[in-house]
Amino acid sequence: QVQLVESGGGLVQAGGSLRLSCVVSGNIDKIDGMGWFRQTPGKQRELVADITSAGSPNYADSVKGRFAISVDNAKNTVHIQMNSLQSEDKGVYYCNVREVGSYYGYWGQGTQVTVSS
Repeated sequence: QVQLVESGGGLVQAGGSLRLSCVVSGNIDKIDGMGWFRQTPGKQRELVADITSAGSPNYADSVKGRFAISVDNAKNTVHIQMNSLQSEDKGVYYCNVREVGSYYGYWGQGTQVTVSS
């Protein structure tokens, strides 16, 4: 099992920045990818960004150039730096991990991001 604890959400003005963090613990040996998902009311949870164990990032088109995902292996933590935030970026952000041969299957409690215009 893997446990995930997100932090860093909050209220920010449009154009501002936030950095979310997710501490990963438990059986991490099989993890080959980490990602951040966003849940907005009325919409399906969407993958915002993820990164492979080799360090290759992938971003949703809506956040390219504004968000950056990174991993601190020493602290078992995955971050997402979110810049130039827009109202469309608001929602509950969840980190998740992908094990070898599986899709993302572990969810944390999420952290709320609110963007005011």
